[in-house]
Amino acid sequence: MGAHLSRTVAEGLAFMQIVDGKPVDSLSGQRIDVASPSDGKVFASIPASGEADVDRAVKAARRAFEEGPWGRMPAVERGRCLTRLFQLVEKNGEELAALESRDTGKPIRQGKADVTATMRYYEFYGGAGDKIHGDTIPFLEGFTALTLREPHGVVAGIVPWNYPLQITARVVGAALAMGNTLVVKPAEDASLTALRVAELALEAGIPAGVLNVITGYGRDAGAELSAHPDVDYVTFTGSPLTGTAIQQAAAINNRGVTMELGGKSPQIVFADADIEAALPVLVNAIIQNGGQTCSAGSRILIEKPIYEKVAGALAERFSKLVAAPHDADRDLGSMINPKQKERVEGYVAAAREAGVPVLAEGSIDPAAPSGGYYVRPALFGAVDPDAAIAQEEVFGPVLTLFPFEGEAEAIHLANDTEYGLVAGVWTKDGARQHRVAKKVRAGQVFVNGYGAGGGIELPFGGFKRSGHGREKGFEALYDMSATKTIVFNHG
Repeated sequence: MGAHLSRTVAEGLAFMQIVDGKPVDSLSGQRIDVASPSDGKVFASIPASGEADVDRAVKAARRAFEEGPWGRMPAVERGRCLTRLFQLVEKNGEELAALESRDTGKPIRQGKADVTATMRYYEFYGGAGDKIHGDTIPFLEGFTALTLREPHGVVAGIVPWNYPLQITARVVGAALAMGNTLVVKPAEDASLTALRVAELALEAGIPAGVLNVITGYGRDAGAELSAHPDVDYVTFTGSPLTGTAIQQAAAINNRGVTMELGGKSPQIVFADADIEAALPVLVNAIIQNGGQTCSAGSRILIEKPIYEKVAGALAERFSKLVAAPHDADRDLGSMINPKQKERVEGYVAAAREAGVPVLAEGSIDPAAPSGGYYVRPALFGAVDPDAAIAQEEVFGPVLTLFPFEGEAEAIHLANDTEYGLVAGVWTKDGARQHRVAKKVRAGQVFVNGYGAGGGIELPFGGFKRSGHGREKGFEALYDMSATKTIVFNHG
C-alpha cells in the first residue's frame, strides 16, 4: 500500500478508505477529524462518505461477487486467504493493538487482547468455510432432493466503536468464508483498524472489491448502506434505536438482517458460590473496555445471606479502580467521546438524586489529560429493580447490586429487563446450575464464569431487545448464507 496509511500513528495522518482494492478519499473530499479519547486531541482524519461513496463501494462488491474470481473460488481457497489474513494480523499485532487503543481509549493490554481474538476469528473461519454442507432429503419415488448453502451476495457490515477490530473480524470472517463480498462501515469514532485490516486483506490475496471499507457518519454512510437496493444482507451491532432504523431501511428492499443490540446482563451469585473465584470476574465484566461492552455484566444479583459480604468485597475493589490514558495501561481507559461521557455521568447523577445508595467509586488518575473523556467507576446497591439504572443500558463502568431470596426470585430479576444477551450463574449446586441456565432468557449463559476470551466458537446473539440472528461459531455461517433446494425428477 505504498505509504502504509495505517501503519504509523503520526500526528495529522490522513487515512483513506479501501474500495475496489484501492485507497480512495470521499468523492466530496470532506473528512472527519479523529480525536484520541485519552486526551481529546485530533491526531488523524478519515473520509466522510455519502450516498455516492456508498454506491461506489457496493458496485465494487457486486462486480467482485458476480464477475471476479471470488465467486468461482473453491471454499478451501477462500479459507486459505483468511488463514493468511490471520497470519498478517499476528505479524502486525503490536501495531494494530496500539492503533486500536489510541483510537478507542482502551488500555493497551485490552488492545492486545482484541488482536488475539481477531487472529482467532480469521483462523477459525479460515478452516470453517469448507465444513458447511448441504443435505439430501428423502422425497417421492423417482425424485432426488438436496440442499445447498449459498452466499447472500453483497453483505453490509455496520460495525460499532467499542470493539472495531474484533467485530470487523467476526463479520468479515464469517461472510467471506461463505463466499460473500462485503462493504464494511465502521463507526466514525473508531475506524482506523478496520481500514488497516482492509489493507492486510489485499496483502493476504483477497481479491480487489471483495472487502471494501468505507468511513463516514452513521446518519449518512450507514443509513445509505443499509437501504442500498444492491445490498443483499445487513449485519449490525449497536443500540436498539439504531438497529430499528437499520431494519426498517433494509425492509424496504426485503433484505435479511442480523442484529446484536446490547444488553443489561445479570450475574446471579448464590450463597454456595465460590466468592473468591467470582469477585475478580464480577468486577472485570463491568470495567472491561470501560463498561462499553454489549455483554457487560452490569447487574449482580446476590442471595441475601451473603449480600453484605459480597457487596462489601465489591466496594473494596471498586474503590481501588483507576481510569487512566490508554498507554498507562491501568484498570480502565476513557469513554469513547464526550457524548458517551455525559451519558454515563447523567445516569450516575440521576441515580444519586433518586437516593440509590452509592457503595463505592473509583478514581481518575491525577495525571490523566484534562481533555480526556474519563468517568469514575461507580457501584450502586441495593437498587430498585424498576430504576432507570437497573433497566437501561448505561454502557459505562457502572455496576448495580440486587439482593434476592431464593431461586425463583433470582430468575425473575434476571429476566426482568427488555434485554437478553448474556448471563452468569455462580453456584456449586449442579442441579441448580442446569435449572437456572435453562430458565434465564439470554443468548449465552456462563456457569461459574463469565465471558470466554472472545468465545469465537460460541454462537452469540440475544433474545428480546438484544436482537436476533447469531454471530460467531458455525451459526454465523448459516446467517451469512441461504439454503437453496434442488429437486431432480429422474423417473
